[in-house]
Amino acid sequence: MSSRRSRSRHSASSRITDEQMNELISKLQTLLPEARLHTNDRPVTNANAAKVLQEICSYIRSLHREVDNLSERLSELLETTDNNSAQAAIIRSLLM
Repeated sequence: MSSRRSRSRHSASSRITDEQMNELISKLQTLLPEARLHTNDRPVTNANAAKVLQEICSYIRSLHREVDNLSERLSELLETTDNNSAQAAIIRSLLM
């Protein structure tokens, strides 16, 4: 029984409020490149919160694709570079 009470106390104290959630979503929105162009101080609603989260997920996926593409290009560049050169060392450090 006491473990049940302690869990409910812990979960109640660790819950995030709607206001905190909206603030976090607003902060995430500022990280989107498009959001920087449009400075809007509209309050976050459930509808646009869902849209912001979808855009953030899409943006993160595009960043992953970009990292993969750049890593591939660096690997190709490394193949054409003298392994003992300073340039090769830099490329290897970027790939790690």
